[in-house]
Amino acid sequence: MAKAQSWAQGAVLVLLLAGAALFAGSGAAIAQLSPMSFRLASIEGRGCAARCPRVIVAEGAIAEDTPQAFVGFLRSVADSPGLRDVVVINSPGGRVVASMRLGSALRKLGAAVIVARFADDGGRDFAIAGQCMSACVYALMGGVKRVVPPESRVGIHRMSSQEVGGQGRSRHLGSPSYASPEMVDALADYAAQMGVNPTVIRVAERISPEESHIVSPAELQRWRLASSKF
Repeated sequence: MAKAQSWAQGAVLVLLLAGAALFAGSGAAIAQLSPMSFRLASIEGRGCAARCPRVIVAEGAIAEDTPQAFVGFLRSVADSPGLRDVVVINSPGGRVVASMRLGSALRKLGAAVIVARFADDGGRDFAIAGQCMSACVYALMGGVKRVVPPESRVGIHRMSSQEVGGQGRSRHLGSPSYASPEMVDALADYAAQMGVNPTVIRVAERISPEESHIVSPAELQRWRLASSKF
């Protein structure tokens, strides 16, 4: 993939997002979402036709096998014409460790990551605002360039998990468990390695798992998490 052209096409994509509607989902809706999938989308410009540059679209919840699925997808599209090292991500979150592994894969690729999503309009892709919530933030950190357009949003909260007990109608969620201090330190180290201020991890750990703190543009910049433009 050509890096110089990637930055230019990423800038075009961000401009296309101006004024787009937000995507949001309830906790129940997020639980029903499919695992993250990957595809290519074209960034259509004036007169490019079949030569329009293409980016990778990552959509859905981050599951345990998402990092391997991403690497496999990269191999399958490596020779695609017009492919740029830009990944457009839209995710409600998912597994924390898998998200870190996905972030590491993005960093190895040297990809720019933009929080947005692509919608289909009669066979034509167009970019609109997206979200990167919860564990998705750790995947976002892997981008060598991270962009959150003004209409997209990033949300953070405390890591937690709940086991499902019982069977049939008696199925129920157990009490939540939280990350150990060692896991929190590991995430802070990961953030620092990715060039992000570890403060974002400490702040997230103060937010209830039932809530999300939407990271402000000032916080994105202060924590070196992302910028609003290329």
